[in-house]
Amino acid sequence: MGKGKKRKAKQLAGERRRSQPAPLGKRVPETSAASPLGDPKVKKKKRNKFYARRLRRLHVELVKLQEWIRHEGRKVVVLFEGRDAAGKGGVIKRITQPLNPRVCRVVALGTPTERQKTQWYFQRYVAELPAAGEMTLFDRSWYNRAGVERVMGFCTEAEYLEFLRSCPEFERMLVRSGVTLIKYWFSVSDKEQERRFKSRLDDPTKRWKLSPMDLESRSRWQDYSRAKDDMLVHTDIPQARWYVVNSDNKKRAHLNCIAHLLSLLPYREVSPDKMKLPRRKAEKREGYARPPLDLQNFVPEVY
Repeated sequence: MGKGKKRKAKQLAGERRRSQPAPLGKRVPETSAASPLGDPKVKKKKRNKFYARRLRRLHVELVKLQEWIRHEGRKVVVLFEGRDAAGKGGVIKRITQPLNPRVCRVVALGTPTERQKTQWYFQRYVAELPAAGEMTLFDRSWYNRAGVERVMGFCTEAEYLEFLRSCPEFERMLVRSGVTLIKYWFSVSDKEQERRFKSRLDDPTKRWKLSPMDLESRSRWQDYSRAKDDMLVHTDIPQARWYVVNSDNKKRAHLNCIAHLLSLLPYREVSPDKMKLPRRKAEKREGYARPPLDLQNFVPEVY
């Protein structure tokens, strides 16, 4: 039999094998509904593993960023704005998790006092700005005036218009003084916000996150949308751009926002050299005796 005939015979045999049904006991194709890859629990587990790996990598980069900020004496301000339950706090928590609180600080100011209401509007925020070698994260900021204060009637129309005029100049002044200003708006759909509100009502550990103001905002969705649009038009300046984060999926929002924050800063690795633990020297107990343990108050070992 010639080489050509042998080759053709092998091809025919291969085609016959592929055309025959799979014998019993063989694994079901992955596209089948019986495949474990189609199990929602398996998919969720894979997504969680992917999220954990990516977040770990971003945390390493955040530590590098922190050391660079401290080494170079940079002043970084990051504003987190958005609707209630938009996921601002979750992203802030993931950013600060691996960082030194002396370098990266979170500011979440409450309702202004009667005295603060008579001050220059930006005054109480200026007191929280970072010094050299620090990064400050504002969980809501001076943009309260363009959002909740305007919608809920906590400021006059004249105060609101003055804010729109003053805010861009205030931010340009910050940038000229050496502050790096980054602004994020977290965008969440009305359906997802409703779902998160309901989950907070059902979870006793999250109920504190809901306030009468949050519940009132549900009935003023369009007013908040209009206020946000006007705010972006007047305050999206070249020196301090607004960046919108799609936060319907919390974990994606975490990864996307942190990755974007890292991309905006020209940091480089300036981490200190690795250190070695020195050997312990033998201690000489010169007349020292530990007091009896029953004289100390220990925490009960409940667990």
